[in-house]
Amino acid sequence: MPKLPVLSGVALIKLLKKAGFEEVRQWESHFTLGKGEYKTVVPLHAELAPGTLLGIMKQCGLTRDDLKALLGK
Repeated sequence: MPKLPVLSGVALIKLLKKAGFEEVRQWESHFTLGKGEYKTVVPLHAELAPGTLLGIMKQCGLTRDDLKALLGK
């Protein structure tokens, strides 16, 4: 299993938009993004905890390999 990258909230939002997600709304420092049946909230932290990143990926239906492909690695 590939190791998870260290990402900020802003970087993850850019990757999710690249994957076809759109901003639904923003509440303070949290962005809600959606794509079809998938919906998730991304906090604008400087560095997302691994568990938070895994939870967001699960909510978006993304695997570690999908994330790696979005990063271009």
